[in-house]
Amino acid sequence: MAGSLHRVGAQDVAVVVGADKRLTFDLSVKNGVTVPAMGRPKQFDPDVAVERAMNVFWRKGYAATTPQDLVDEIGIGKGSLCNTFGSKHALFERALACYRDSQAAWLEELLDHPGSAKDRLRGALDALVELDLGDPHRRGCMAVNTAAELATSDTGTADTVRKMFARTERAFRAAIEEGQRAGEIAGDRDAAAAAAWLLATVIGMRVLAKTAEDATQLRRVADAAVASL
Repeated sequence: MAGSLHRVGAQDVAVVVGADKRLTFDLSVKNGVTVPAMGRPKQFDPDVAVERAMNVFWRKGYAATTPQDLVDEIGIGKGSLCNTFGSKHALFERALACYRDSQAAWLEELLDHPGSAKDRLRGALDALVELDLGDPHRRGCMAVNTAAELATSDTGTADTVRKMFARTERAFRAAIEEGQRAGEIAGDRDAAAAAAWLLATVIGMRVLAKTAEDATQLRRVADAAVASL
């Protein structure tokens, strides 16, 4: 085995590397003798931690979320948070990716239900209205919020949001093309353009939902969007 000694803060850490393992020991001094002690194993599930962090970032936004907010929500120490995720921004990137994957999968499932294409599209719009208005914090869409806050200054974050929007647009386009094959939607309609327009409509609806008093205005928008197809 090869070994090396590192200092972390006021504490010496020994790293021993073998053919098939890498062991880390904290070195403490007892009665004048340096004694290696095995580092503590993680006592939390990183995937659960990411989901909890996602809820904080979603509610407060990136800039307003402090490391203490994350520690309080996840229930671990700042040291464990830093050791596991590296930085607040790195954790935010994982949280945003978690949101992207869960929300996109949810929408795709809604659009994959049996029934006519128009009914499925309308059902998806209705579900988004219920989701946003049923949220006591009125958080809206985390991807939309992030685009407004960070897209011009953070290229990595902008790329994650862009991919989520593209995935949503593809799901809309697939449903529209199914409707065209079934004769529900005019065959001469540009499916790609219609899907992009639906995406823009959804983004607008989710912003409106943050201040809407009730569902009336949002449902009118949904009615108009589906009727236009």
